[in-house]
Amino acid sequence: MPRYEFRCRACGATFEVNRPMTEAGEPASCPQGHADTVKLLSTVALTGRGGGSVGALPTTPPSGGGGCCGGGCGC
Repeated sequence: MPRYEFRCRACGATFEVNRPMTEAGEPASCPQGHADTVKLLSTVALTGRGGGSVGALPTTPPSGGGGCCGGGCGC
């Protein structure tokens, strides 16, 4: 379920709300009970399966051969 970040204009608290995308535009009250809140634009970080940056090139060229791991194990 998507997580949306809000900031309270009354007290300045920042908080998150989990809700379906169909309710993304609905208002949210802050944990202190204030109703004057604004939804923030959140940033998203994406990483590849190996934890490196997307589109990063390997540091070493692949070794020849095939096998189960592309030739790294010598099979």
